[in-house]
Amino acid sequence: MVEIDILKKIINNSNDIVFFGGAGVSTESNIPDFRSEGGLYKAKNQKNYSPEEMLSHSFFMEHKEDFYSFYKEKMIFPWAEPNQAHIALAQLEQDNKLKAIITQNIDGLHQKAGSKKVIELHGSIHRNYCMKCGEKYDLEYILSSNIVPICKKCSGTVRPDVVLYEEGLDTDVISKAIDYISKAEVLIVGGTSLVVYPAAGLIRYFNGKHLVLINKSSTPYDSQANLVIKESIGKVFGEIY
Repeated sequence: MVEIDILKKIINNSNDIVFFGGAGVSTESNIPDFRSEGGLYKAKNQKNYSPEEMLSHSFFMEHKEDFYSFYKEKMIFPWAEPNQAHIALAQLEQDNKLKAIITQNIDGLHQKAGSKKVIELHGSIHRNYCMKCGEKYDLEYILSSNIVPICKKCSGTVRPDVVLYEEGLDTDVISKAIDYISKAEVLIVGGTSLVVYPAAGLIRYFNGKHLVLINKSSTPYDSQANLVIKESIGKVFGEIY
């Protein structure tokens, strides 16, 4: 595939690469995305609520049991393993070519693959904290709790450190992402349709040489990219690295 050969050359010739990824990076680890036919938004549940509603701040505050039932069943995949994309990106970082990964995913698979510099725009299922006293808890504590996890120190509610609908992204996290993107020579964007804002808007801060988009479907930024590869990201990175 000609496009993959071009991408190989771009990667070989740069030590200043940033990767920006979305749900498509983890679908090959059997974690469903949001908007496809088999995605989370098409999932059936016993309640008459949409997934977007059940993952909102107000729903969490008002219906904690229903929130956690849905969250544990549909958002946590403790058995998931890194795929070829995660592994290749970790290797790129180890080889001092990749400066940072900016991800919209909350599954922690980049870290599981060995990546160190990961900026998580939407938080992580592996970080949880008490809303009352701030005590921190790991994922195992959430999974082993009876429906709503309660703090062992103060009996407050423990919530996941993830960005719910109606909540804003962390300004420090956004600033770090902008800093890496604005200074990168190569920005590789993969596994995202680039329709969810404000995350998708981060691309406009890129001023480097090569904007590469890897996604099965078209994105609003295809016309601005130097290279567009309409293929699964795992397959692409599997052939490259």
